[in-house]
Amino acid sequence: MRPVREFHCAFDVMVYSGVRSNKPVQFRANARVAGACLLASAALFCVCAARLATAQRKDEAGIGAAICPVVYPLDESSSERGYHYVFYGNAFFIDKEGYLLTAAHVLSDFCDGGQPHILLRRPEAPPRLLKIEVIALDALHDIAILRAVPNPFEGKYAVAFLPLGTNKPSTGTTVLAAALRPSRLKDPHTFDAPREERSPAQVLNYTSTKLDKGQPESELFLFDHEVLRGQSGSPVISRETGEVLGIVEGQWLRGVPLALSSATGNRASSVGAAIPIVYALPLLEQKHIPWHKTPASSAASTNAQQPER
Repeated sequence: MRPVREFHCAFDVMVYSGVRSNKPVQFRANARVAGACLLASAALFCVCAARLATAQRKDEAGIGAAICPVVYPLDESSSERGYHYVFYGNAFFIDKEGYLLTAAHVLSDFCDGGQPHILLRRPEAPPRLLKIEVIALDALHDIAILRAVPNPFEGKYAVAFLPLGTNKPSTGTTVLAAALRPSRLKDPHTFDAPREERSPAQVLNYTSTKLDKGQPESELFLFDHEVLRGQSGSPVISRETGEVLGIVEGQWLRGVPLALSSATGNRASSVGAAIPIVYALPLLEQKHIPWHKTPASSAASTNAQQPER
């Protein structure tokens, strides 16, 4: 009987026939074929790794371009470092019409007057201050809708927008807390390079608390991240879908329950609190403001559309 022949991309293959024999029949795979297999596998791995790295850089660039500091300029004219300003927190774009979301308390100092601005970057040009209008406020959930004037998506600005999630994140969901803060927090100027911050975290639990005096309790989700000064109003993004799942409210200061643990199984030493983004959706619909629910990598290049209901 002929030996049963098998192909295997290896250097030596030993195959025995069904005939009783003391001498095995040996087949040696062609070294060139094996080498070609290894080279092809290595090339495919490199291509996949390069594409993944490029996609990750593109997504991170899109996130950074969607977030902008909320500020108040102090100077009437520019200096060597640009305009001196007061930094209040972050906001982020949600469509190409120039609409943004932030935590309402970021704007609390403007209740008695003053014109809030956002600081936007431009390709191969110094950053520029742009005025923002307050379109709507939800005091119960501490949410504000803003609009940049004029629309930066129609000008020469390095801007993008983020999609919004339509469901509350479940416990254990992995997220990314992204923020943009001045490199010189105590003496910020518009020409100073900003500090882009990315912090991986995990949703720990939900809690209810009063966000303002005289208001009913509102729901927040807690995540294992230390919220730093100026990160309020920034997005909490799903690491799986790229959608915004929440708006950073602040650092949770009421103690860390023993039941809350991080992804590593250790007790979380610092806990941040975020407003679930689903509470912003009714306000957007009420104001007939379109928003997106597609991944950030494709949202930056598509036209705004009404969400599915």
